This record gives sequence, C-alpha cells and structure tokens, in this order.
Amino acid sequence: MLFDKIAKGVIYFGGIATIISVVAILVFVFWEALPLWFGAEGKEKDKFEVKQILQSRKPLLIGVDEYQEILYVVTDSATIDFINLSTKQLVQSSYIDSTSEGAITSASKSPTKNLIALGTENGKVLFGQVKFSVSFVEENKREVKPEFTFLSSILIDSLKKPLRNLVFRKNSGEDFTIIALTSDNRLIQFSSEKTFSLLSESEEKIYKNDLSKLVEYPISTIELDNFCEKLMVGTVNGWLYYISLKDKGNPQLIQKINPTPSGRSAITALGFIIGDQSVIVGDSDGNVTSWMRVIDEKSDYGWKLVNPHKFESHNAKVTSVASSLRNKSFITGDSEGKIFLEHLTSERTLIELSGKELPVKDIAFSPKGDGAVVLYEDGTIVSFEIKNPHPEITLKTLFGKVWYEGYSKPEFVWQSTGGTDDFEPKFSLIPLIIGTLKGTFYAMLFAVPLALFGALYTSQFSHPKIRNYIKPTVEVMAALPSVVIGFLAGLWLAPLLERILPGVFLMFITVPITITIGASLWKRIPSRIRYKLKPGFELFFIIPLIIFGYYLAQWLGPLFEYYLLGGDYRTWLMNTLNEQYDQRNSIVVGFAMGFAVIPIIFTICEDALSSVPSSLTSASLALGATKWETATRIVLPSASPGIFSAVMIGFGRAVGETMIVLMATGNTPILSFSPFNGMRTLSANIAVEIPEAPYQGTLYRVLFLAATLLFILTFIVNTVAELVRQRLRKKYAEL
Repeated sequence: MLFDKIAKGVIYFGGIATIISVVAILVFVFWEALPLWFGAEGKEKDKFEVKQILQSRKPLLIGVDEYQEILYVVTDSATIDFINLSTKQLVQSSYIDSTSEGAITSASKSPTKNLIALGTENGKVLFGQVKFSVSFVEENKREVKPEFTFLSSILIDSLKKPLRNLVFRKNSGEDFTIIALTSDNRLIQFSSEKTFSLLSESEEKIYKNDLSKLVEYPISTIELDNFCEKLMVGTVNGWLYYISLKDKGNPQLIQKINPTPSGRSAITALGFIIGDQSVIVGDSDGNVTSWMRVIDEKSDYGWKLVNPHKFESHNAKVTSVASSLRNKSFITGDSEGKIFLEHLTSERTLIELSGKELPVKDIAFSPKGDGAVVLYEDGTIVSFEIKNPHPEITLKTLFGKVWYEGYSKPEFVWQSTGGTDDFEPKFSLIPLIIGTLKGTFYAMLFAVPLALFGALYTSQFSHPKIRNYIKPTVEVMAALPSVVIGFLAGLWLAPLLERILPGVFLMFITVPITITIGASLWKRIPSRIRYKLKPGFELFFIIPLIIFGYYLAQWLGPLFEYYLLGGDYRTWLMNTLNEQYDQRNSIVVGFAMGFAVIPIIFTICEDALSSVPSSLTSASLALGATKWETATRIVLPSASPGIFSAVMIGFGRAVGETMIVLMATGNTPILSFSPFNGMRTLSANIAVEIPEAPYQGTLYRVLFLAATLLFILTFIVNTVAELVRQRLRKKYAEL
C-alpha cells in the first residue's frame, strides 16, 4: 500500500508537471510573438524657435545625426548651422561665400550621404557634404563633431536664371547629377561621370541637357533616385513624368501618368523609398500613393509605373516626404502641420503626430528610424521620439497577398533577409503553411495505406510466428533518427527517383497486377498442397511477386518515357503541364517522411485491431463470413477509434517533422501544390532562420508566431481527433 501511494503521487506529480511545462512553453512562445501586434509610438520630445538662434537667417532645410544630438540647418544666407538639440546652442556655423553668386533661391539635401546643394539667382549651384564624426572622450560619454565640406560650384543655367528647385545626388562612386528647375520653368540636367583606365588615370565626362522638351506642363516638384538614373517630375496639372537618365547623354521619357485620384490635383511632394524602387507621391488634395516600375513587355522601354499602394490621405496639401534609411517607412507632412508615419509594405499609417498647426517645410528622419525633426514654415523646430519596432507586420502581410517591389502582381512570398537594408522583407506565412500541409499530405498518402493494411494483415491473417517478427521489426524502425532518414532521402533517394520516376509511377500499375495474378494462381493450387502451408505463410509467395512487379515497372519505364513522354519526362512535364521537376520534391518527402510515420501508425493500429474481442470474430466466422469479410466489416469498425487516433498521431508527427523536410526538399518557400516541386514547412523554417534572426527583431518574433501556429494546428487536430475517437468508441462500444 505504501508503494502504491508513492507511485500514485509520482504519477500525479508527473502528470501535473507535464501539463504545466506544456502550458509554460505555449505561454513563452506566444509571449515572444505578442509584440508584433503592438503599434508604433510617437511623442513630442522638444520644441524651440530656430530663428532665435540663427538671428536673421531663414532656414530652408534641416538634417540630423544618427544619435539625434546635432541638428544642421541650411539657411538662405548660404550657411550650414549646427545646433545641439539638448542645449539649444549653436555649436558651429559653416559659411559658403556666395556674394558673387547672388541670393540663395533653393536648397536640396540627400539624406543618404548628407549632400547639400544650394541654388542661386544667377543659375549656379553650390554643393557640399555634411559629416558627423563620433568619439568617446570619457567612459560612456559620446561626443559628436559635425563638419561641412564645400565641394564645388557649377553654373547650371547659361541664361543665369534663378533656380527655384533642384536635386543633387551622388552615386557610390565619383559620379553625380544635378537637376535644376529655373524660374522660367526650364528643367536642366547636369551630370558628371568619371572613368578610370588601367593605369588609374581618370577622365571626366560632362553631360548637360535641357529636359523641358520632355515635360508638357508647368513643373511643381522634382525628385531623383540615389543611382542618378530615375528622374520623377510632378506638374501642377497632376501629371507625373518618369524620365530615365541611365544614358546621361540621351535622357528618355519612359512614361507619363496621372497618379492623382481627381486627375487634376497638383503634385506637391515626391520622395524615393530606401532602395530607390518606389517613389511616394503627394498631391495638393492630401492624397499619398506609391509608384514603382515593373517589367512590361508591351512598353518600348520594357518598364512601366504601377500603383501598388495607397495610404491614408491628409486633409491638406502634402508638403514634404522623408524616407527612413533602415526600412520601408516614411514620413509625410502637410500644410496644416499634420505628420503621418507610414509604411510601404504594410500600406498603413502607423502614427499621426502634430507639433504645430503650420505648414511643414522640411522633415529630417533619424538615420536609425527612432526619431524625426520637423521644420515648420515659421522656423519652429519640433523633435519627436518614435518607437517603431515592427512596422511591416499586419494580418495582410502575414496571411494575405502583398504587392512587393519588383513583382508584377500581389503574391504570397516568404523572403526574410537580403544583402542590404534596401531589401523589402517578405513575411507571408502562407507558403510555409501550405508547405507544411503539402508535405504532411504526401507523407500520409504513402504511410497510411501501408501501415493500416500492414497492421490488418499482421493482426488478422499472419501466423503468430510471423507476427512476432514483423511487429518488433516495424517498431524498431521508429528508433531510426530522422536526420539519418533525411540524409538518405536527400543524397540517395532523390537522385535515384529522378532517374527512375516513370518506372516508379508504373509500379502502381504493375505491382497490383502481379499480386492479382499471383492470388488467382494461388487459388488454383490443389487444396491438399495449399492447406499444408500454415495460415499467413502465403506472404513468402507474394513478396517475390512484388519484387517482380517492381523490376517489370523499371523495365517498362524507359519504354513508357520514350514512346509516350517524348523521350524525356522532365521536358514533357514542362511543355505539357508547365511543371518543372525539382530533384528534391514532395514525392521524395512523401517516401522519406512516410517511412518515419509508418511505425507509429502501424503499432497503434495493430494494437487496436488485436484488441477487438475474439468473441466478435468467432461469431462472424461461425455465421459463415470469410476472414476478409470479418476483418473489414467487424474488426475494422470495432477498432476504428484506435485507428483514427493512430492516423491523427501520425499526422501530428508529420506536421512537426523538421530534419527530413530540411534535407529531403529544396527547402524553398514557394507556394506550389505540385508534387514535383519542393517546399518549406513551418518547422523547417524555424530551424533554418532562428540562428540568424536578430534577437527580438521582426524575424525573431515572426518565427515564434510560426511556432505558435504550429502548436495551435496540432492542438486543433488532436482535439478534433479525440472528439471523433470518443464518438466512435461510444458508437461501437455496444458490439
């Protein structure tokens, strides 16, 4: 009695501990994924009047360092003033001598390299670069030192008209391009390209073009990408012109579109998103849209602009666009002082900010994306603190079709990382979910019939001596490590199947035929000879027939491929079904993962079938039923609760399988139902991605969300299986 009480306590404690452990794991996984649904946060950090610091100088545009300590202000007096945001003190002021060039009429900045350009009333452009150097004077004390370097001045307009708008961009080398808009609405391009010989001798080529002939309407705003190849020109009539500067000596108008909903609203703000594939367009009615180029075979130039995303509209004219240097986020400001933080991929407004009810003149997005500084028309500076950890995550980006940059249409795509920050993360879980169900389906398609009929034969037809060998042998198969099965499937089975695939499909015809012929021949054996064999030993007659059917299929395979499939089944699949055959595909996974699932299903099914009371089978046989009729009409229904449980447990085993899928497929997260393509499952994706996922980053948390979905999927399957099992058990309990 004492030992019974101890055993009862240990079992009770173990059961409770198991439940607590499983619940704790679920809570932890869910807790790590939960921050994905927390929205962005933004609040005003500081506000001050910059004109009090700059005295009579009028600010034109602003910028900020990555730590948001030093603000630089470009003024109409050709100065670049550096202000400490904490102390509101002028740290340094750099002056460009422009007395001989005339008054400053326009200014431009390139946030990627802090390039500054100033346009004058005499048609000249003065340009330079702002740099920030960081040092640590004491322990944990950072010091940011600003510096402005004047590069050059160039006469852009030979007519010496005032420049009312301009952009200055410099690519990764020494090449740069300036686009200037004169007071008489002429659009001028000035490009410099340097080429280097084998002896490192440089040669500079200058290209100067008047682009006015390409634009029909008065120009309102211009924008140029950082590669100096795509020029966007907006007009007061609502037209957007896409001009290619890839050939600097021969600019080409690629497309002219009207991106405004009304068709006549002036385009007032343009800005390229990081990567320079998408451009944000804001108009005088407050509408904000994104446009990107996609391949178009009908176009003369092979490209066209499309509108993949529309964003929440402002209630006033959009005056400024600032893009993040970290992700696809951007900020828009309007003439009423409203500021929207938005994200390209998720197509949503993350937060709405307001510092002052005045027109926004310029916005400086922090290089780290954690803050912004806004310049208002009256010279007021407002800084904001932004927390925006997972802007790209919504239900749509996880489970819906999204129109990504470079794609011709919305699609389900999983591609979590890229080579640079320009990359647009793609976190659609649909290809992974479909891949999980696809791999499980083919595994169960292979495993369930073999395991079930094997268990039925072993429990009802085989001799006890044979059963004593078969069942332990199959159960030992369950001990085979999945990594070994995956290794064999990837390196041996996949190449083998590629060579003999037509013969493998013919096996499903030849093997049943040979077995059927063998069964009919077995019946023709004289009874006096046939009954001398013990029941179940006909297995040794069938096995050679199966082997013969296999070799017959392999012999017929090349003939079948040559005469009916044109000599190459891969070419036939591509030409006829538009299907590409991948060596590591779902068929390989079906065989390999099915081999791993068979022992579980077989063992439970065999136990369930053997547990059917012998009185039922004896009564059926006594009433004249054959063994096969007894097995199918009495034993199978009676054991159906256990069989169903076996199938569901095998399903759960297949859903959670990692190493076999990882090694036996191409591990490509493509959305395809074809058995000839590979896939990636949720579990394999977690194993592949989690070592490289930044801690508490978006990818890290999305992987935990995938784990949560995997847990929920298996929980639902097991719950439904248990409910069905209970109903079946109740139904057949009276037999």
